[in-house]
Amino acid sequence: MVNRHSSFFLMRPPFLWTLSRSSLPLGPRTLLMGILNVTPDSFSDGGLYFNPDKAVEHGRRLEQDGADLLDIGGESTRPGSLPVDAEEESSRILPVIEQLAGAVRIPLSVDTYRAVVARRALEAGAQIVNDISGFRFDRTLPEVVRNGRAGVVLMHSRGSREEIHKQPATDDPVETVREGLAESLHSAREAGISDSAIVLDPGIGFSKDAATSLKVLRNLCAFSKLHLPLLIGTSRKSSIRAVVGDDPEANRMGTAATVALAIAAGAHIVRVHDVREMRAVADMTDRILRE
Repeated sequence: MVNRHSSFFLMRPPFLWTLSRSSLPLGPRTLLMGILNVTPDSFSDGGLYFNPDKAVEHGRRLEQDGADLLDIGGESTRPGSLPVDAEEESSRILPVIEQLAGAVRIPLSVDTYRAVVARRALEAGAQIVNDISGFRFDRTLPEVVRNGRAGVVLMHSRGSREEIHKQPATDDPVETVREGLAESLHSAREAGISDSAIVLDPGIGFSKDAATSLKVLRNLCAFSKLHLPLLIGTSRKSSIRAVVGDDPEANRMGTAATVALAIAAGAHIVRVHDVREMRAVADMTDRILRE
């Protein structure tokens, strides 16, 4: 008889994520990355935290609600969004990072694909760079991550910044994601970034329609062959809205289902908006799988 509980722990082996000034144990307990969008046009909370003081207040609340790290972004990458320049992106996030670095105990991540923005954010107090392009958009970003001894999340996507949500379907999307993550991992290693600094993200909702995103989510075990921790970001994504509709409560419940499934399939970190609710989902799922 197969011991299903043991098979879970084989799919989620332990890691120690090494950051510039701290480290995070991955595996024994699911970590929550709280989302903090300092933008006027995010698909889920556009404008709510565009004011730096409100953003800092929200970041502190996310920590109190159970976030293990905060991901701060200054450019929306939702479908139809337009890029902002590096100066505008920096002006949005740096005051927030500087204040939060002294106000919370948990590590800060900067959600950017630009080397200049990442460097400024690391100098301001961030310890992680979360790159939606997996080192494809800015070839100087790996050097910034290495020199800053930062942790890094390499997310899978395809196409340019402008075409990232307009990519055609592939015959085998799971293998497409695995190959793309392997290429990003190769770029990181070539730049001298240690495996202990790297987390991989299959990029739910990026360069993937709803059906493809759900297929990738259903096959997370395929990425365990890369032997690195996994981060999954499904919160309020279009793949959930395609199933449950636009009602906010239905979206939270749909997100909860994907969070529980991702954890059971081996995710070490989940990136979420509703930290308090998803903390309960993650803790309950962890407990069930431990018993």
